[in-house]
Amino acid sequence: MAPPKIVTLGCRLNAFESEVIRERALAAGISNTVIVNTCAVTAEAERQARQTIRRLRREHPGARIVVTGCAAQLGAAKFAAMPEVDQVVGNAEKLDAANLAEGAGRIRVTDIMTIRETAGHLIDTPLISDFGERTRAFVQIQQGCDHRCTFCIIPFARGPNRSVPPERIVEQVRALTARGYAEAVLTGVDICSYGADLPEGPKLGDAVAAILAEVPELKRLRLSSLDPAAMDDTLFALLAGEPRLMPHLHLSLQAADDLVLKRMKRRHSRAGAISVCQRARAARPDVVIGADLIAGFPTEDEAMFANTLSAVADMGLTFLHVFPFSARAGTPAARMPQVPGEVRRERAARLREAGDAALAAYLASQVGGTAEVLVESGDEGHTPHYARVRLAGAAPAGAVVEVRLAEARGDHLLGVPLS
Repeated sequence: MAPPKIVTLGCRLNAFESEVIRERALAAGISNTVIVNTCAVTAEAERQARQTIRRLRREHPGARIVVTGCAAQLGAAKFAAMPEVDQVVGNAEKLDAANLAEGAGRIRVTDIMTIRETAGHLIDTPLISDFGERTRAFVQIQQGCDHRCTFCIIPFARGPNRSVPPERIVEQVRALTARGYAEAVLTGVDICSYGADLPEGPKLGDAVAAILAEVPELKRLRLSSLDPAAMDDTLFALLAGEPRLMPHLHLSLQAADDLVLKRMKRRHSRAGAISVCQRARAARPDVVIGADLIAGFPTEDEAMFANTLSAVADMGLTFLHVFPFSARAGTPAARMPQVPGEVRRERAARLREAGDAALAAYLASQVGGTAEVLVESGDEGHTPHYARVRLAGAAPAGAVVEVRLAEARGDHLLGVPLS
């Protein structure tokens, strides 16, 4: 019987959860099943999920197709109505293999907003022993979000903030390191809210400190998106003093105009975000900073957009994730005066151009230096600063190779191994 096939769409958190699903489904003997772990961050993400499901049905005509993840949580009936779909399973149910088995019911989705227990299923999740062909491992440290940004539907797909106890996180990282993973990436929906629901109230910096102290064999620790309004003092201290914490921060910035930020119901200001970048560079002068940015948020005029565009230079941003605003039904932003679609797309293109120029300048500045590259395929990997490097020659996946950065080529560097 064919083992279950897992198709992952969207974020790093989904990537982690897909591995939980894979191991539990295998252990339960589930076979001849394709499980699609969907994303709902934009309307385009949902469209791609439906497109992927239709393609998978053509490719696997005899298999069961189970749809889960955020899009399934928010639109269970809509996915269940697709003739290609056999079963729809919610985010709170997907890590229990019994809910994925044949005969479990066509729709297994409950109200995720009612979940209040600390971490819930996260505490009971078995340690993930493998990440397939990936050479960096994702470690989920929290779930859900208690904030209500006006554009965001994800809290309603993921539920309230629930954190994994620090000792459980350390145990997971230790197990993955023992399996040979050189890099762990801490992930979640809102990792800067980590620990607010735990008895001792640890912060993200405390969890990072525990990992680095108790898993000395871990070579690299990386963080997923950070809220610039909630980075704690310990985190900055570790950035300054712990070389195993990678000098690469990615901020959930979204905009850099104060009125737009207020209408987004974000908790930082433009000046506050600039201060975070300055503080990070004071702690680690070589740190590289990326950001998520939304173009064409409702009511955004050209002057407001100019403030966000200029932030690429003002904050020294290198890696940009740019999204044209996508109205999500049920969110306050969907009821605000909308910017025309062509304007959103044009502004997104301008932001991407600024990001491409910033990345090109950064890569050019690295030429002639050396770096340690974590190899992810035979001839490609990333530096500690998350710059993509293609190697002049093959190296085993998972190896950390010291290279001379010989040339910048578009969006990557050419690396020549030193030995």
